[in-house]
Amino acid sequence: MNHFETNLDKNKANYVPLTPLTFLKRAREIYPNYEAIIYEDRKYTWNEVYKRAVKFASALSKIGIKKGDTVSFLAFNTPEIFEAHYSVPMAGAVLNTINIRLDANTISYILDHSDAKVLVVDRQLHVEVKKALKTLGKKITIIDIDDKNADQSKLEKIGDLEYESFLNTGDENFDWQMPEDEWQSISLSYTSGTTGNPKGVVYHHRGAYLMSTGSSVAWNMPNRLNFLTVVPMFHCNGWCYPWTVPMLNGRTICLRNIDIKKIFELIDKYEVTHFGGAPIVLNMITGAPESDKKKLKQKVYVLTAGAPPPSIIFKKMRALGFEVMHVYGLTETYGHVTQCAWNDEWNNFDEEKQNEIKARQGVRYPNTEGVVVLDPETMKEVPKDGKTIGEIMIRGNVVMKGYFKDKDATDKAMKDGWFHSGDLAVMHPDGYVKIQDRSKDIIISGGENISSIEIENTLSKHPSVSIAAVVAKPDEKWGEVPCAFIEMVKDKPVSEKELIDFCKETLAGFKVPKKVVFCDLPKTSTGKIQKFELRKQV
Repeated sequence: MNHFETNLDKNKANYVPLTPLTFLKRAREIYPNYEAIIYEDRKYTWNEVYKRAVKFASALSKIGIKKGDTVSFLAFNTPEIFEAHYSVPMAGAVLNTINIRLDANTISYILDHSDAKVLVVDRQLHVEVKKALKTLGKKITIIDIDDKNADQSKLEKIGDLEYESFLNTGDENFDWQMPEDEWQSISLSYTSGTTGNPKGVVYHHRGAYLMSTGSSVAWNMPNRLNFLTVVPMFHCNGWCYPWTVPMLNGRTICLRNIDIKKIFELIDKYEVTHFGGAPIVLNMITGAPESDKKKLKQKVYVLTAGAPPPSIIFKKMRALGFEVMHVYGLTETYGHVTQCAWNDEWNNFDEEKQNEIKARQGVRYPNTEGVVVLDPETMKEVPKDGKTIGEIMIRGNVVMKGYFKDKDATDKAMKDGWFHSGDLAVMHPDGYVKIQDRSKDIIISGGENISSIEIENTLSKHPSVSIAAVVAKPDEKWGEVPCAFIEMVKDKPVSEKELIDFCKETLAGFKVPKKVVFCDLPKTSTGKIQKFELRKQV
């Protein structure tokens, strides 16, 4: 008999389900009059944000929304979608944030598949949403976000209700309930599938809470920080920062659209200390005309994730006063779960070597129990030699509950007790992971595996290259060969031959692109290059 388990049971005093809803409650109780959200000329204190969230939760309850119902949001980074991260779960419901750049068919599919009862939508998105609703075979309550910062003359009404009016039908003394079980679903995010329909990723309250605490530790986030919302809040719930920042009594400064001049202005005006962004955004910041840039008054900490960034981007950002940390994760892991944590001994390396290390995906977050590189066939760890390729596998409390209504895909993703990321990587001797490719992006030429990322990193070092993307091009002799797609730096023309010769200086012959195409690269709303579109072209 284990004496430590006898009569020592969970009770209401010693066990409370974890939920990020407590972060807002605490902020309101301790810092009621501190500024919480800023968006253009709108400013809300913690007391006001809390009241608005409670009233919206009450309004949802009054129209019949209950535990387990889905409430969808199609919105820009404005206060409404921030509030939704609290109001919707306060009603016991599940928040489904939808990518604002999706087409009507995909929007319709998500609304149908998610069993959405309510759609809150920014009127700027009226064209695609109206098309989507025509093909949706069921009635759904539509609530308009009427943002006067958008051009009103071109906006059509979509719903019968308007956000502020609807919110004001709620009761600010509404007795909202904490989740009875921390495993209760809090949000539903659809992955952007390159083929077939997107899959619905389900998060729970426990994971959202742990991601918030883990993020603040991993990024060394202080209290009272000023956080700029560059990452869309529809993407992995804004990497869970709508839950993290209130825990730290930080200010959230909303940015409706990616506008580099505006980013510099907001950093200057509100003394922004932190933001996250895809490598494409960092590229836009470093490549902005001098007239759009402002000298930074203080160091600004930047988190970048998405496609592995070329090492040159770290050098360019540092020159402007930004300190960039590279992280890695997936929608299925609540956002980032690894970081390139810095070791002081690396300060002795030359800049190029330091930047190469910074481009690694690194080591696991404090809230992540396991990140390993395994051979997907044998499920054995690959040697830590920086060469042997395996698949990144993840385990922990910040791995999704599963894919909504898709047991087969869930079982496949969680096979053998690990979440299979689909990302191919090597493990360095020091235990730092470095992605080589998505399993579908690896180029196999004459039996040799070629990392498209390695070629992209090389091309990005050329002064005329703004962004590079490399995909496999079918080849009669070799099966596949690398083909590069290039967005050039304005006013710095370069030829195909020059770039191929540039690659030959450092890359093995079989890795050198056999063709170079100059174009505007197709991108997702979060700045990821849509390589499947490029594959269609070749």
